[in-house]
Amino acid sequence: MPPPPDPALLRGMPLFAGLGADALADAVGLARPRLHPRGTAIFTQGEPAAAGHALIDGRVKIVQTGPDGQQVVMRFIGPGEMFGTLAIFTDGLYPADAVAVADCVELSWPAAAMTELMDRHPMIARNALSIIGGRLRELQNRLREVATERVERRIAHALLRLVRQAGRRVEAGVEIDFPLSRQDVAEMTGTTLHTVSRTLSAWESQGIVESGRQQVVIRKPHALVAIAEDLPPVPKRE
Repeated sequence: MPPPPDPALLRGMPLFAGLGADALADAVGLARPRLHPRGTAIFTQGEPAAAGHALIDGRVKIVQTGPDGQQVVMRFIGPGEMFGTLAIFTDGLYPADAVAVADCVELSWPAAAMTELMDRHPMIARNALSIIGGRLRELQNRLREVATERVERRIAHALLRLVRQAGRRVEAGVEIDFPLSRQDVAEMTGTTLHTVSRTLSAWESQGIVESGRQQVVIRKPHALVAIAEDLPPVPKRE
């Protein structure tokens, strides 16, 4: 088990924004730090929601499985983000799997401790509502994309969201800085692996993206934005 983090580390997390030093120390005192190697499940769909979670380091994939066995990638969680907390205050069951896609360090608060913290420090509850509202807006946008947009636009939007969340400048362009498979992209956009592979291969031939083994680099971000927004293609310079 990793050592307890410095309370100052929580100050950069949206869940704890606006809290003073004493409140941050209180939150750290009730937290349980844990390490999760890549590929392990932090919690599973349908499991009782025993704790709320916040990621310190690494990357977590939230995956929901439907009755027919089809999987949907709901979100990738990055450092500083909360996950699995809403279930404590709804039906008490985790609605999806949380899987470490890189080695992770996280903090968790048992359900009773999370409720106690929100009672003592109402700012935490207000921050949680703000975070949940932002994710609801994102989910509404994704539902609209699935219902109204061509698959190429959906894929472009998904990659641009990941660039905003975890983009890293490299020599070739902007790299999505965690392992991302074509199957992940298919499960994020409501399409098939074949369609994603065909689309990315076409974009590679145009120099828009570069994809390898679970790595994606956006070589021409403006061209990807043009696809996402259904704008005319960027003209080639003579």
